[in-house]
Amino acid sequence: MDLETDILIIGGGSAGCMAAIVAKEQNPNVDVLIIEKGEIHRSGSIAMGMDALNIVVQPGKASSETYVESARIAAGGILDPKLSYVLAENSFSMLKRLEDWGVRFPRNDDGEYITLQVHAKGAFMVEMDAPDLKVILAQKVEEVGVRVINRVIITNLLVSKRRVTGAIGFNYRTGEFTVCSAKATILANGGCARFSLPNSGYLYGIFDYPGNAGDGYSMAFRAGAKLTGFECPQSSPLIKDFNCPLLYITLTRGAEVINAFGDKIVLEYLSTQTMLKELHEGRGPIFIKMNHLPEEKIQDIERILFTTERPTQKKFWEGRGIDFREGMIELGETEFQLCGGHGITGILVNEKAETSLKNLYAVGDVASVPMQHLSGAFVFGEIAGKNAATLVRKTQRQELDKSFIKAEEKRIFKMFDEKGEGTDITPTELEYKVRRMISDYVVPPKNERKLQEALWWIQRFRNDLKTIKAKDYHELSRLEEVRFILDCAELSTTASLERKESRWGWFHYRTDYPEQDDKNWLSRIILEKDGESGEIKVALQPVDNRGL
Repeated sequence: MDLETDILIIGGGSAGCMAAIVAKEQNPNVDVLIIEKGEIHRSGSIAMGMDALNIVVQPGKASSETYVESARIAAGGILDPKLSYVLAENSFSMLKRLEDWGVRFPRNDDGEYITLQVHAKGAFMVEMDAPDLKVILAQKVEEVGVRVINRVIITNLLVSKRRVTGAIGFNYRTGEFTVCSAKATILANGGCARFSLPNSGYLYGIFDYPGNAGDGYSMAFRAGAKLTGFECPQSSPLIKDFNCPLLYITLTRGAEVINAFGDKIVLEYLSTQTMLKELHEGRGPIFIKMNHLPEEKIQDIERILFTTERPTQKKFWEGRGIDFREGMIELGETEFQLCGGHGITGILVNEKAETSLKNLYAVGDVASVPMQHLSGAFVFGEIAGKNAATLVRKTQRQELDKSFIKAEEKRIFKMFDEKGEGTDITPTELEYKVRRMISDYVVPPKNERKLQEALWWIQRFRNDLKTIKAKDYHELSRLEEVRFILDCAELSTTASLERKESRWGWFHYRTDYPEQDDKNWLSRIILEKDGESGEIKVALQPVDNRGL
């Protein structure tokens, strides 16, 4: 299938939907196409709804400067403060935009938005009652006239002289090869949720959206874009065996965390590092305790957990025989992920959501805007949509690289077994082995020997990938995702080797360099593909923590 569009958006989650809607608002005549790997009504990290807008600077109640300082603390000093400032400055107008679309933000008896503190400084999280937020976004996309193609996995970007000219992929149900020419492209296809293995060993039993396999990171790197923050994989203390959001919902409403000895874990602010330390130092298991809360608070927590977050959670607790009024919620450590929403990993962008490649934008979890959460996905989606709509007015369509397209089509379908028999090793088995290797060698605690072992295994798995056959197109897409995961593993390993210190608590703890070293390492590590060798180039970019 050959397609043409003005603006191609890869990924129909929160950021992608917002970018598409705003682009059409900015210029109704521009053609906007979203290519989504899942189904747009239930895709992306929120998939259903959301209980809060994590970052909102309300006029007269907080300042953007205070938020930047809070973000700087959360990011261990490694961030571009200008991006956090832009997010803060545009956050309240984004709340009002969502309110105009019918999203409900509850107010207290004084008529003020219900605001909760989870950051180190300032109260920025505004409660939101939006169990069908994703449906609202999808309907708005349809209303403004954006085209949507579902169930197509994009495998590579098309590039000409460091300018992105479109993308290629295939439908994982029909196998139809897809080539799309675009004047501007917006990557909005999430982080790498499928990175290390969860304790259950179940590949999809993870905290974030399991469709996110690092597609955008891999494609951006292969196209020549700059990336950063890959040495900081993150995990969270969440519901053991369920990996479902919980902390912000319970702790902001008065719940407590206790360790195995019944001691209350004192949190200066909602610091996951403090809780993880209890587990790593042998004072686990740790629990969320709510039996001291009034009934109305517990009902409020149940309402959010059993509707807006994941309705299956109600059945889970019933099966465990746990009532929040009496029992406690055991927390376990999630798998590690790479993410620009909950962490700092991503494609390097500026305040306009532009990447280091011409005509390519990146928004949401795929972009490195530290701890941006849903607010950042919306704000930078809006910014990218506006800028892309302006750009395409003065942009001529470029001829596509036909030789690259032909070679990519051959590479993809070479892994497909037309007889439907596949090979002895399945994509599922290969992914399990790759992610077990990541758990063994790439995530903390780290040291040089472990990281060097990871590089050896990554090359071995890449060779294995060349010999495996998929028996159907869905398996073929899974093999592509393994390729993405391997790229992310190599990027993370390379960045981790470069940063010879420990930072971000447990997330980049090197046993051979156990101390934080601001004198030598208060810098972002920038990764980029070498144009000649294809290897990863590493550069340091010092950060300025004296102001904005």
